[in-house]
Amino acid sequence: MKYVNEFLFGVYPYICLTIFFLGSLIRFDRDQYTWKSDSSQLLRHGQLRWGSNLFHVGILFLLAGHGAGLLTPHFLYEPFISAGHKQLVAMVSGGLFGVLGFIGVTILLNRRLTDPRIRATSRTSDIMLLALLWVQFALGLLTIPLSAQHMDGSMMMKLAEWAQRIVTFRAGAADLLAGAGWVFKAHMFLGMTLFLVFPFTRLVHVWSGFGTLAYFVRPYQVVRTRRPLKAAPAAAASPSHAPEAPALPELVLEPGKTA
Repeated sequence: MKYVNEFLFGVYPYICLTIFFLGSLIRFDRDQYTWKSDSSQLLRHGQLRWGSNLFHVGILFLLAGHGAGLLTPHFLYEPFISAGHKQLVAMVSGGLFGVLGFIGVTILLNRRLTDPRIRATSRTSDIMLLALLWVQFALGLLTIPLSAQHMDGSMMMKLAEWAQRIVTFRAGAADLLAGAGWVFKAHMFLGMTLFLVFPFTRLVHVWSGFGTLAYFVRPYQVVRTRRPLKAAPAAAASPSHAPEAPALPELVLEPGKTA
């Protein structure tokens, strides 16, 4: 069991991150035309508005919250807030936005599975991705009552230390999670798996959000049409009412002189 824990939380994270970065780069280099979200709004937009907005609001807040909460060293926020109060803030805010995201992804998954037009144009990866996200949101919400059983912030500190050791390539990260509950471990494993499948799904369009920052510095785009342009009529090119150019005075040179 120790070796399984060491692989899942000591080796598997690096496998996921390697495929996440290299796979995204290779897909951008080889298949740039697939670098998109493949929206199905034109087929049916009724449920999409609510589902997409709730999902994106929820997941964007949770990504930012998880990143800041797990990767911020304890000594930076310790003078302002204790570990227990930080955990309480994370439980309340994460629970609120987790519910919003869960409702949103439920609407999107139901739309993919029950609408014949959307189902016919959906790839297997689209449905599997939504199913993974649905389970991930559910596991995240299940961690809240478990966290309420130890409000001292001890488990949150272990999770943060694990993440910081992973990103700084320090040993002993997996040992910190040996006593964690299965819900926490399943939530973390599935979260890493989402990084693993990221380059092979429509999730790659997340990178485009960072690419929009280049709009502020890139030059203007030159757009040329491929349609043949009609020649302008001669009358329009030189209208009859246009004034004639004044005649230039004739220059007369004396014999033996040049101009």
